[in-house]
Parts: sequence; structure tokens; C-alpha cells
Amino acid sequence: MTERTDGDRTGPTGWTLHPDRVFPAEATTREFARTIYAETRELPLVSMHGHVDAGVLAADAPFGNPAEVFVVPDHYLVRMLIAQGVAPDALGLPRLDGAATSAPDPREVWRTLCSHWHVFRGTPTRYWLEHALVTELGVSAPPSAQTADLLYDEISGRLATDAYRPLALVERFRLELLATTDAATATLDDHAALAAKGWGGRIVPTFRPDDLLRVDHQGWPADLDLLGERSGIAVDSYRRFVEALEQRRAAFVAAGARATDHGHRSADTTPMSEAEAGRVFDAALRRQATQAEATAFAAHMLFEMARMSTQDGLTMQLHPGVLRSHSSRVAATYGPDIGYDIPVAAEFTRALRPLLDAFGHHPRLRLVVFTVDETTYSRELAPLAGVYPALLLGAPWWFLDSPDGMRRFREAVTDTAGFANTSGFVDDTRAFFSIPARHDLSRRVDAGFLARLVAEHRLGLDEAVETAADLAYHLPRRAYPPL
Repeated sequence: MTERTDGDRTGPTGWTLHPDRVFPAEATTREFARTIYAETRELPLVSMHGHVDAGVLAADAPFGNPAEVFVVPDHYLVRMLIAQGVAPDALGLPRLDGAATSAPDPREVWRTLCSHWHVFRGTPTRYWLEHALVTELGVSAPPSAQTADLLYDEISGRLATDAYRPLALVERFRLELLATTDAATATLDDHAALAAKGWGGRIVPTFRPDDLLRVDHQGWPADLDLLGERSGIAVDSYRRFVEALEQRRAAFVAAGARATDHGHRSADTTPMSEAEAGRVFDAALRRQATQAEATAFAAHMLFEMARMSTQDGLTMQLHPGVLRSHSSRVAATYGPDIGYDIPVAAEFTRALRPLLDAFGHHPRLRLVVFTVDETTYSRELAPLAGVYPALLLGAPWWFLDSPDGMRRFREAVTDTAGFANTSGFVDDTRAFFSIPARHDLSRRVDAGFLARLVAEHRLGLDEAVETAADLAYHLPRRAYPPL
């Protein structure tokens, strides 16, 4: 049914993707890009900042229908359709209260996507979907109102086969290492089940304590109780709180974790004295902590997370600068992570100074910083990463993991931080099928950037090939501790 053409799958009626997509338009530079990309395209994938549900992987059941796989979990896609006036219910998004809706059946959701295919022109979402549909699924035609039912049936047929079960796709995608992101209070039962099947060193958890560190969070008391239950420590004081977090980190390490993940509003890492931290914690237990105290406590706990990383070796991932759930009405109805998280300005030079002053030269700390405020790349982050051994620049993230966003990143940071002070490419996705697409896009963009350096006689072609392999594979492996 399918065949490879210039490395891409071709649908039975001939839908192909151009082998030079994303490469430079200028002929000489494009030829160098082809050579560089050819050396990286088949390298294994290291996916260390993902949000695929560990339960889906552990169950290894066949995926559902195309709407469940491609529409509902992809907030990039959902937000664009909502912006075009499509109601969340019409996309099959579940309501928090479980109330019945007039949501159409999955085929109708898929038809909605296909009939709106034109609104994704020029977006990375289109690139990712095209890659998945052609390269991984080998469908026969581009999405449209006319082809929606044909594609729905083709995709459903493939998803029903054993070759497209989750763990089979881990192999198909050449995922050498896949990290999920898990609440600090997670049981990790799914990871235990995966380890029992022999996947423990390949699919690993990531420790995310955000809700516990934000003492003004509405669900904080319940989360604190769960922390006590999971850790076996009665969390009735600040000191016991820290002990419980350390215990949970140890449980994650035992389950194969390589990293922590922190999505704070600010990058502030100003520490408190233990007495002051204890006072704020006690006020939070009484639900009397002020907003200012809660913000200061979160900054202090980021500092503490860095301290803990110097002890247990977990790489610390930090991505501040996003106002979560911008629409309170939508959040109350459908919950988070459906596209209403909006970037805000971020500051790093002063915010990270306490952490870097204390631990920036510590041999066991790796701090990978992501941002959606690209104005900070050349002004703050590249200079910081260019001098502190502990700090690495994360890949262009979220709103910036696009062809032009990735190019701007390399142009902004390479002069000061070089390539070696970055994490290489680390994807960030809930949409499982977009993982290989995102890595492919990054490898093509990096090939184009490096090709320009070769064409300008700033790098030899052999150096460019070696650097491309570093960015695609070796640097991500080095940014996170080995098992």
C-alpha cells in the first residue's frame, strides 16, 4: 500500500511531501542542507519533555478513532479551530462536570478538522499533521471536506492493527528514550507496569511538583494530603513538606526518572530563610497566606528544587513566562491545556541569579531553561548559558517550535552560547503522532542553519554534519543523566 520516496511515505494515490521542505531556497545552501540532514534523519529520538499519558503506554491498547488521536489531545490544533469559531463541544472536548453535550460523533469532529484544513496554512501544526498522515500513516490524499470520510476510514483501519499500538509506535518512531510528565503525587503504577514489560529504561517518568509549590493553588490542601499519603510522611510542617518532596523525588529516581519539570509564572529563585519559609507554610495550612507570600514561597521552592537536584542528579527543567488558563470560563468548563495558555514577558538575569550564584558551578546540576519570550534569547539566556556550566538553553518551545522560530533561536543564541551550551532538540507534546514530526522539523531547520555556515565558509561540511548529530541526538542525551 505504501512505499518510500526520498525518505517519505507516499499514499496509494500519490500524496507526497516534498523532500526539500523547510530547506533553504538558495540552491548551493540547499544542497549542503540535504547532505547534513541525510546524516541525521535516521538517528534515534530522545524525547525528554513530553506529556504522553503513561497509562496509554502501559495499557498498550489500540488507539481509538482519528478524532481522539489527532484532535482532542492537540491544543495547538484545538486553539486554532476555536479561534475560527468552532465550539469546544463540537471538537469533542470533555467537560469537567461530565455533563452531556451535543458533541457530534468522532467522524463529525474529524470532518470539522478536514473542512478547516486551510486555516492551518503556514503553521507548524500543518507540518506536523502532514508528516504524521503521510510519513507514518500513508494516507491517500490531503485533508479536505471532500476527503474527510476517506481519510477517517483509512486512519481507523491502520489504528486498529497491532503495528499501530502505542508500544509498537515507540519502536516505529525510533524513540530511544521517552519521558512522560507526572505529578509529584503520581503512584507511578503505570511506569511499574512498563518496567515489568521491559520498558523501564526506555519510558521514564518526570517529576512535576508545580501544584504543591503553589500554596495559593485552590487544590493545594488536597494535593498536600495526597503528598502525605504517597510519601508516608505526615506533612504538618515546612520541614516535613521538604522531606516528603525529597522522598517522592527518590521514588521517581527509583522508577527511572531523569528530570524534574517546573512551569512557574516567574523564573524568580530568591530563597527564604527556613524560619520564614516555615511561617509562610503554616499560614498556607490555615489558608491565610497572601498572594505575595505565595509568590515568594514558589520562588524559594525553585531554589530548593535546584538544591535537591545537586543531591539526586535529576536535570531541572524550567519554563516560566506563561499565563495559564487565560479564559477562566473555559478553564472552569473544560479544564487546562486546551490552548488558552498565553505567553507573558519573562526576566531571567536577576531571577536566576540566586540559584546560579549558589549552584551554577555545581558539577551535579543541569538546569535546562525554556522560554516563549524570545526577546530574552540574546539579551539574557545565551549570555547566562555561555558562562554558567550548569545552565543549558532548552529548544524553542511551545509557540516557538516552528520553522522560523527555530531559525531565530539559532541566530539569536549561537554567537554567544554556541551549540554545546544548548540541550539540543527536546520536544514538548501531548499529541503522540507529532513526536517524530517535531524532531524531523528540528533536524531540517538545523540542517539549513548549518548549511548557511558552510556556504559562508564559517564551518566545514564535516563539522556541520557532526554538529547536526550533536543537536539531534548527543546533546539531548548528555543533558539528562544516564540510568
